[in-house]
Amino acid sequence: MEKLKQAVKEIAYYRHQAKFSKLHLSLIPFLSLASSLYGALLYIRQSLYRSGFFSKNRLPVPVISVGNLTWGGNGKTPMAEFIAKRLADYGISPLILTRGYAGGDEAKMLKRHLLGGPVKVGVGANRVATANLFFEKYGYVDYRGSKFCERTYLDPKMGSHVGSQKIGAAVLDDGMQHWSLCRDLEIVMINGLMPWGNCKLLPLGPLREPLIAIKRANIAVVHHADLVLEQKLKDIKLVVQEIKESLPIFYTRMTPSYFFELRNISTKMHLGAVLDAVVLCVSAIGCPYAFVRAMEKIGPLFVDRFDFSDHYSFQLKDIHMMRGRLRQLEDKFGYKPIVIVTEKDYDRDPEILKHLHPFKVLVLCSEMQIIPCNGCNEDSFKSLLKELLEV
Repeated sequence: MEKLKQAVKEIAYYRHQAKFSKLHLSLIPFLSLASSLYGALLYIRQSLYRSGFFSKNRLPVPVISVGNLTWGGNGKTPMAEFIAKRLADYGISPLILTRGYAGGDEAKMLKRHLLGGPVKVGVGANRVATANLFFEKYGYVDYRGSKFCERTYLDPKMGSHVGSQKIGAAVLDDGMQHWSLCRDLEIVMINGLMPWGNCKLLPLGPLREPLIAIKRANIAVVHHADLVLEQKLKDIKLVVQEIKESLPIFYTRMTPSYFFELRNISTKMHLGAVLDAVVLCVSAIGCPYAFVRAMEKIGPLFVDRFDFSDHYSFQLKDIHMMRGRLRQLEDKFGYKPIVIVTEKDYDRDPEILKHLHPFKVLVLCSEMQIIPCNGCNEDSFKSLLKELLEV
């Protein structure tokens, strides 16, 4: 199954069919048919919402949607967390609404990061029902208008100590195609490393919707911008502005902060702990290249990698395969290599990774940062959030 998923991804992102294997070529007719059916169903669904046949729900607090037009690796969950923390700095208690897709690795990561703080995390496919459960438990308050202006002058050092548990805003993680819920701000995330692929709809291509859907967005964010050539960033900007010229475009990166050990998550380890080490990067995320490049920049002696499809749950057979590669690296370099995983891989199933003992397993922790570019920086991003809440 993993081989099949990899072949489908390669078809979606590689334009030159001359390089495809027989497996790739045999899949294309079936993927093309499925893509046509998907497009037809997408059109019908959109029409039913536009006509009012399917109703839309509105929450009693401002809603910020963070979504994307392609499959994983766009930075949706880190951006949802980034926004929620900034709202908390303003004295607002936000609620992140996430589906909990494929075992809920992202939801588990959010809960671990935000435990004990003012940000709440609601998990469930029905975002409205999930939000209502939290409103019933904590209450809600709409800070839009003059009340919010008073709160913006809070001491930043006190911002994380929200005075009220009442929910003041909702952040939709992966919300762009969740049309049943009205939103006040639409943020579209774009993977700068793999923006549009072959520009075909799923499953022949990576697009969940045609690119024209960018028109619905209020903000575009190009993720992994630090790993992308300047000309490619200009090309992405051109595509976006051809669809919606006035759309503000921000650029983000994931910046490594520290490691923690699999068996001792409370202890932070400096990034220098892997200098001159041999490491094996293991991940099941949307954009493994960005993870591996981040590790290479930290400066280990040698970096090897095992990539799996996004949200994949490691099995014992995978652990045996990893151990085999680790023994090969140990024989080659003369000392034990270190396994590095992402937080998402850790939160999916920390127990399975313990089977890699006696090899050390470290978890790389990173945080999203906005890269200042053409006047678009973290301050201007926060200003847009502030404007939303002053309506």
